[in-house]
Amino acid sequence: MESSDSDGIPPVWFTVPDGFHPLPIAATPDERAALADGFVRELFPNGDDALWASSAPYYARMGELVGSCGLEYSALGLFARDEGGVAHCAFHVGAVESGHPSVEAAATGIREVLVRDETNDVRWLDLPCGPAVSCITLREFTVPAELAADGQDTRLRTGQIQVHVPFPTGPYVAVFALDTAATDYWGEFCDMTAAVLRTVSFDPPQE
Repeated sequence: MESSDSDGIPPVWFTVPDGFHPLPIAATPDERAALADGFVRELFPNGDDALWASSAPYYARMGELVGSCGLEYSALGLFARDEGGVAHCAFHVGAVESGHPSVEAAATGIREVLVRDETNDVRWLDLPCGPAVSCITLREFTVPAELAADGQDTRLRTGQIQVHVPFPTGPYVAVFALDTAATDYWGEFCDMTAAVLRTVSFDPPQE
């Protein structure tokens, strides 16, 4: 169970599945260093001291960077494919201030803004914790030949799932976002995100 509670933002709890590796977001360099050490040992369980020692500072810096962007939680998702290889994604949770009079008013306003972009697939969600709005976007990019491994222009398709969940406990909106270039695993990522959203709660978990 993960919780965010900083800068006066009320806490929110949610559960992520196995395969998500939280980046070391912390207030001080020493805390980030300690979290980064545990992160690389979990991410590379078959590594050695040399690999862990060289990788930890990089991920500590990443944790500092995403924390400075206002994210409360950030993780790398790595999942083994049945056919071999790994499907990967990035998962982030942040909060933005909103002066909404009610969660319904906030969700309605968010939906009205997002539907103005015709490339967005926008939907109203009734979660156990209250109303929310999802926005799914698929984009295609061309990787120039000089940057591609095979020396040819390569088409790259990416997808993002973004879900806005208004806080009933304060003037904020939680934003859950999953980004991936592994769009052949898209159905699984959609199901995974839906499962996480069903666990979102603004009340402390019961023991």
